[in-house]
Amino acid sequence: MLKTALNHYINNFRGFTREIWILAIITFINRAGTMVLPFLSKYLKEDLHFSYNQVGWIMVSFGLGSMLGSWVGGKLSDKIGFYKIMIFSLFTSGVSLFFVQYITSFWGLCIALFLLMTIADMFRPAMFVSLGAYAKPENRTRALTLVRLAVNLGFAAGPALGGLIIMGMGYSGLFWVDGASCIISISIFALLVKEKKKTEHNDKTESAAEIKSVFHDKIFWVFLFVSFITAMIFFQLFTTLPLYHNEKFGLSEFQTGLLMTLNGLLIFSLEMPTVGFMERKGFPKIKIIIAGSFLMAFSFVLLLINIWAGILVIAMICISIGEILTFPFSNAFALSRAPRGQEGRYMALYTMSFSLAHIVSSKVGFGIIAVFHYQFNWLFMACSGFVATLCCFWIKKALTRERIS
Repeated sequence: MLKTALNHYINNFRGFTREIWILAIITFINRAGTMVLPFLSKYLKEDLHFSYNQVGWIMVSFGLGSMLGSWVGGKLSDKIGFYKIMIFSLFTSGVSLFFVQYITSFWGLCIALFLLMTIADMFRPAMFVSLGAYAKPENRTRALTLVRLAVNLGFAAGPALGGLIIMGMGYSGLFWVDGASCIISISIFALLVKEKKKTEHNDKTESAAEIKSVFHDKIFWVFLFVSFITAMIFFQLFTTLPLYHNEKFGLSEFQTGLLMTLNGLLIFSLEMPTVGFMERKGFPKIKIIIAGSFLMAFSFVLLLINIWAGILVIAMICISIGEILTFPFSNAFALSRAPRGQEGRYMALYTMSFSLAHIVSSKVGFGIIAVFHYQFNWLFMACSGFVATLCCFWIKKALTRERIS
């Protein structure tokens, strides 16, 4: 029985091209090496002695750079190809990290981190486009899920490694290791993966699709709103919820860490089999996103029950399953929506919605808590999630009308 279940699980990882596995490996190396991020605000506050307000503005500069980088990376991926953008982005940001550690002034760091993230996040839309190029059409969603799995494993390993490096080498060690991981991962990619040239298509249908601008795609803009909302409420896991655990229920950092580990274990064990099953059965992506966004919203309804600490576990399971259903299929929907030749622009806007959500999530969450306390924040996040779910129903109807016409 156990052997059969294990074989079924392993089968979900079969059928990928060599290039997809290499992309997953370099993504893991890069994300595991991105250990500056979890400690950045701590570094700015405790090592450089900036005020909370200054730390906030530096993090806003960080987020704005991420948004600009996502757009520029997508645009250039369409113009000159994803391969060149990926190599430029990771190599240049790796070298830049070596020098950022020597900048210690407020304005200097605002500018430096803005420029660093502009370069670094050019990689994300280019990487999504590369998955579209190297993955087989029948397992594209699973390929996106494999890379997401590599990202999650990398993020799980990164903070622990980062803590050890800070103990042994201080904060400067983080910048050296992070920069080196960027250079090593993209060097592996450049050595083992050849650039896939665009094929020319001359038929009239595709020419018309290429002329159509992403800014005229109403369905995609409503989808971007859904992506922004689901990302905003998901990021509460890393901003307001850890404080709530302690202030309301007296949970220690270790107990909060165990809840986060539960999220990681559920993603690791369930996401790929779930995506594989949904892909084999041919479920429409938008229907799966509807279910996922509803579950994410409902998890915040559960948090309104604030008289029992066990509800935190149930809410974490609920939001984790919602994440499994929402994010892989959102990635796939965005990529499938793009006309040929505009994949970069579409994936740029998709990744920008996450960058914006990252900025807004903590600002809105903590702002609501400061004035109205935690319960109102959970209610606001739940209502936002249900609005996103309703928007998904609109997208489903619009797609039906689009197919008929």
